[in-house]
Amino acid sequence: MKIRTGIEVSGQSDIGCLRQNNEDSYGYWEPADDRNFERQGRLAVVADGMGGYEGGQEASRLAVETLTSIYREHEGDDPQQALIDGLQAAHEEIRRYGMAHPELRGMGTTCTAIAIVHDALYYVHVGDTRLYLIRDGQIRQVTRDHSYVGRLVEAGMLSREEAEKHPQRNILTAAVGTAPELMMDSPGRAEPLRPEDVLVICTDGLWGQVHDAEILSAVENHKKLKQAGHELIELARERGGPDNITVSLLRLR
Repeated sequence: MKIRTGIEVSGQSDIGCLRQNNEDSYGYWEPADDRNFERQGRLAVVADGMGGYEGGQEASRLAVETLTSIYREHEGDDPQQALIDGLQAAHEEIRRYGMAHPELRGMGTTCTAIAIVHDALYYVHVGDTRLYLIRDGQIRQVTRDHSYVGRLVEAGMLSREEAEKHPQRNILTAAVGTAPELMMDSPGRAEPLRPEDVLVICTDGLWGQVHDAEILSAVENHKKLKQAGHELIELARERGGPDNITVSLLRLR
């Protein structure tokens, strides 16, 4: 697929040091047709599956493929609604698949998907895969973690530093494909983006080992996002790489 000028994109995934297979999935899409590009812009998705050896792999794959397919076929002019419809369809597809394969019952996935249309950011989010915005030498976490520890941080009962070391930090309070109802975060309005903004979508295999300041540093110290992504994955591996590690980086030009 040809990527139009105006953006630099790099997606990388690594199995990590302890896992037998990679249960993360990621994707990037933009329409070939210029009129559709005006309407739909660019789409990036990252998902971190769970539910055992095959279940997690299938759940994350289905999330990325289904959301991308629904977004691609969406007729309307509202990218946010296209994302919402795509994630809801992914949720239903994963639940259907789990019912049809009882050995995979309990399969599910995190999912964070963004659309960039006319220099505005739209997103949907479930779980603890994170979206960051890097701008003017600062890094900000855009999404909130749907996790037990995330709730404690929001309630002011834990600091972010304490949360990073908490033994229950991997317990999710929401995921795609698990409960009958899908609980997703979807902002009410798009966020304006500026030239040189960098968006980072990453699974907890990365942010669980690498601090926000180190993500910022890697992006700022490398001309190419591919090199920054490689450095971040190597850093997570050096610290034990206990989980699969996936990062998608997008820089506006």
